[in-house]
Amino acid sequence: MSHPTERRADEPTLKITEIFFSLQGEARDVGWPTVFVRLTGCPLRCGYCDTAYAFHGGETKTIADILHEVGRYKAHRVCVTGGEPLAQKNCLVLLKQLCDAGYEVSLETSGALDVSAVDPRVIKVMDIKTPGSGEEARNRWANIDALTAQDQVKFVLADRADYDWAKRQVAERTLHQKADILFSPVFGGMTAKELAEWILEDQLPVRMQIQLHKYIWGDEPGH
Repeated sequence: MSHPTERRADEPTLKITEIFFSLQGEARDVGWPTVFVRLTGCPLRCGYCDTAYAFHGGETKTIADILHEVGRYKAHRVCVTGGEPLAQKNCLVLLKQLCDAGYEVSLETSGALDVSAVDPRVIKVMDIKTPGSGEEARNRWANIDALTAQDQVKFVLADRADYDWAKRQVAERTLHQKADILFSPVFGGMTAKELAEWILEDQLPVRMQIQLHKYIWGDEPGH
């Protein structure tokens, strides 16, 4: 068997910012030990982005290298994130191979790029960008048709105007009938209490979440 750092000329590669082991801080699997594979690059520039360090740089790794590194951890769950993972075409190959290796795989994606070719075994956690993000125009609304019951739609909310906008999208597009809906406050913006009270007052069919990793580690890298 070849050493994982030996590379064939035809072997698919990805630009990787980091691979690390932490607790899942968001979505349905919050709290579970998870290996995160953070891909480099993103075509969006959301005003509240907390991973701008992943926009540039990174290290080119083969998918075999990535699988080898992921396998160092005794984890069942792997989250492929970014940046925007789907901005690199070989992300689709990585997702498939992680599923083939027996992992429970989730993909965190901005919702701006086509998700229809993602392996159906992958749990898609897809953002819908609010006006407060500055990237509302980048939403690819056709992606909604590619969602399944295992997938999740996330709204990151900067303020009350974002909340009211997101509430309309859920109702008008019947999103809660297509996937789990997650409402999350921008970290350091509105309070979690405010968002919780709005959701309860309006009796919305959504799940509120906070970024667990931020409350544990703040902005420490590697979490």
